[in-house]
Order: sequence, then structure tokens, then C-alpha cells
Amino acid sequence: MGRDEHERTVRFRTARRDPQLTVVEGFHALKHALRFGAELVEAVAVDPEELERLAAELAPDLSGQLAGRVETVEAETLAGLVPLVPRTGVVAIARRPAVDLAATLADRGPAPVVLLEQPRNMGNIGACIRVAAGAGAAAVMTTGENDPWHPDAVRGAAGLHFALPVAGIGSLPQSDRPLLAIDPDGEELEPEQLPDRAILAFGTERHGLSSEVFERAEGRVAIPMREGVSSLNLATSVAIVLFAMRLSR
Repeated sequence: MGRDEHERTVRFRTARRDPQLTVVEGFHALKHALRFGAELVEAVAVDPEELERLAAELAPDLSGQLAGRVETVEAETLAGLVPLVPRTGVVAIARRPAVDLAATLADRGPAPVVLLEQPRNMGNIGACIRVAAGAGAAAVMTTGENDPWHPDAVRGAAGLHFALPVAGIGSLPQSDRPLLAIDPDGEELEPEQLPDRAILAFGTERHGLSSEVFERAEGRVAIPMREGVSSLNLATSVAIVLFAMRLSR
């Protein structure tokens, strides 16, 4: 490995742990990141011309934006930059956008905010963010030790972290938004009765939500399920509630 390749490897590995950066893996994630204004620090690909072809075919709104921004690297170099090489052969370092959570929560628009309490799986976090972006949620907040901007979560979200505010928080913030706990013991989901601007709190499949959330919640909402089925995948639960609300409006 030459000096340039070594330094590049260090940059990409450091970026995975940098709280101001993230790593974007694959064309689909890079496409969404650029579409929603991501600031690229560095991007590399095995075949930049193939990326331009993909952009022309799958994302014509981005056609021409990759020219001169993506450096060519050997396949073995790319394999040393990320744990799992994307099939499209492109990875990038992007700067995380600043999130003004107080301003986001104070916004008077009707869109709900998603709160994921102690989510365990990076892929699930990413899938929830992808769903939230698609459903037009106002933001996604997570508690716990897992960084919602971890590259594995960004990959799971197909780069849609850049489409809405995404923030890890230490504790449940104060807000005038109504807080609703999504809980199997709650009242059956009736989307048209859910208030605008709600914070929708989702817990883990095993442990559910914390007592803090239940104490502050203005209501509990249950997703109707077949008898004997005790829980749904986290991202599936988020998708059901968000799109039920969206369609009911």
C-alpha cells in the first residue's frame, strides 16, 4: 500500500468515528445524500464513468454532478476503506448537517417527529429514518448509545439522513408537542384521531418504552395485530403509524 492509499484508508476509518462526519456507501445512498444537499468531503469509486451512467439512468437530476468530484481507486483499495464493499463500487465521506433540534420541535407544521428509544440495530435505525423521510416526518430522534449517524445506519437509510433532521439525544427534550407512546397495551390505532405535531415514541421489541416516556405521554397507541403476535419489527411499526397518519390526512 502506497502512502496515498494509506492516508486515504486512515481518513475513511477515522470518519466512521468522527461525530462531525459520516461515511456514505453505495450509489443509492450517495444519490440521496447529494439530492438532499450533503456536503461531500471526499468520494472515490472504482469506475467513476459507470457512476455517471447510473446517474443518467436512475437519477437524471444529478447527472453531471459527479464529474470531477469522484476519484478513481483500485478495487483492492476500496475494499480497505469500508467493511462491506458496495456493489456499485463507490464510497464517500460527508459532513453531517447541523441540527437545531429546538427549532425543529418548535416548528408549527403538522408533521410528526419520530422518537426511537434505545434502538439496538443499526440497520433498523437506518430503515426507520428511510421510512420517516418517505412519509414526510419532521425529524427522527434516538436515545441510547447507538449513533444514528453511524455509517451502517446511513447505509440502511439509503442516504436519507440528509432529507430530514436526525439527532441522537441524551434524554427526552421538553416540547409543546403531544407525546404518544406506541405500545401494545394502548388504544387501537385510529390515525385520523392522532394529533398533528405529535412525537411518536417507539421502544425496543424486547423491552418496549421506558417509564419516563409513559409518565410524560399523553396517550398510548397500539397497532392492531393478529392474536398471538406479540410485536413487529421496529421499522415496520414506524412505517405503519407514519403512513397511516399520512393517508388519513
